[in-house]
Amino acid sequence: MATIFGMLPLALGLDSGADLLKPLALALIGGVTVSMVLSLLITPMLFYLLWLSTTALRET
Repeated sequence: MATIFGMLPLALGLDSGADLLKPLALALIGGVTVSMVLSLLITPMLFYLLWLSTTALRET
């Protein structure tokens, strides 16, 4: 989260020389956001679904 908020001034073009670093800031914000969503939401959901399927197979 700190990286995302730290790159916001560059992504919005508020600093001097931000035109040069704006694509880097946008790519970094996108990558960190996608990584955070995958690690906090998608991976636990997949493990839970895998756990549900293995317990259903054990019961039959």
